[in-house]
Amino acid sequence: MNKRLFTSESITEGHPDKVCDSIADAILDEVLRRDKNARSACEVCATTNLVLIMGEITVSSKIDLDSIARAKIKEIGYTHEDIGFDYKNCEIMQRINRQSPDIAMGVNNSAEHKLGGRDYDLIGAGDQGMMYGYACDETEQLMPMPVTLAHALTRTLTEARKSGEIDYLRPDGKAQVTVEYENCIPKRVHTVVLSSQHAENVSQETIRADIFEKVIKKAIPEAMLDKDTLIYINPTGRFVVGGPNGDSGLTGRKIIADTYGGYCPHGGGAFSGKDPTKVDRSAAYYARYVCKNIVAAKLAKHCQLEVSYAIGRSHPISLRVNTFNTSTVDEEIIEGAVKKVFDFRPAAIIDNLDLLNPIYSASTNYGHFGKKELPWEQCDKVEAIRKAVEEWS
Repeated sequence: MNKRLFTSESITEGHPDKVCDSIADAILDEVLRRDKNARSACEVCATTNLVLIMGEITVSSKIDLDSIARAKIKEIGYTHEDIGFDYKNCEIMQRINRQSPDIAMGVNNSAEHKLGGRDYDLIGAGDQGMMYGYACDETEQLMPMPVTLAHALTRTLTEARKSGEIDYLRPDGKAQVTVEYENCIPKRVHTVVLSSQHAENVSQETIRADIFEKVIKKAIPEAMLDKDTLIYINPTGRFVVGGPNGDSGLTGRKIIADTYGGYCPHGGGAFSGKDPTKVDRSAAYYARYVCKNIVAAKLAKHCQLEVSYAIGRSHPISLRVNTFNTSTVDEEIIEGAVKKVFDFRPAAIIDNLDLLNPIYSASTNYGHFGKKELPWEQCDKVEAIRKAVEEWS
């Protein structure tokens, strides 16, 4: 029997990197509320008592970045100095410029459009790079099980904190799940590692008992846990100092937890704070959309798609589908069907997924994929891709 282990992690919205991601996407949402033609490449960093908002934003009206940042920090739960970070008193610095005209000339008028292309040829890719999408049939969300369970843990941990069910918890936290596979099928949870910031006057015994009963047992299906599952809760024995007071935070530093938990490659581009002309965000979302529809159509059990772009050009440079020998038809047929059904030009992606709306704060935490309300998670192209495969065959 072929056994293997695979591990993925997730972080709570109070983790310093996610504080930064959350502020960046809250700013992006407000930018798009004001101006659907705006450009945003907003990044945030945070440390003890300080938040720095930086990057490029081109928008038709003034945005109150300070208020947006403080409101988001408050929503996360950093509400008084005793926690170590406080939305009222932390310093907010801003270093914002407009988008570079050298980039804008390629984004606003692609190379293909200059040569006479029309409609979806207008917008060029905001940068070069490669993006990956992935889907598999391991879970209801068509996501890998390790990262799905890790997100379930951090989401449940946050719910227990915000509801008051475990009232001594603080916003910072992270989880890690190792799943044991037999013949490529997830069979059991091998190890759970979960760390949560907490008030100083609580014993580790209480913390471990509460988190096991009210978080781990609630988030992970009972059938996946057994007597041999290893459980590590706050393994250092203390986690009082946390958030930006305990470690610096930076936008885009959790790109593996944001995507597939290491289950497939990553092109390197982060998501938060970027408007959808940045293909490292929008094309990664679209690649997920394509893969999810392929798996939902039962054309493959696993599907990975790589797409690449050149800055200022609307058409992708390359596109490759990989089903890891799980497809029901030849991969070349699926790839041909993908090219027929799905348009990877940035303007087409933006239009097809309706990406100029303020939806991005809903994507920031607990994974950008696997949330059924997001447009790139819809399985509305199943019949179209099946029909295209039949025609291609």
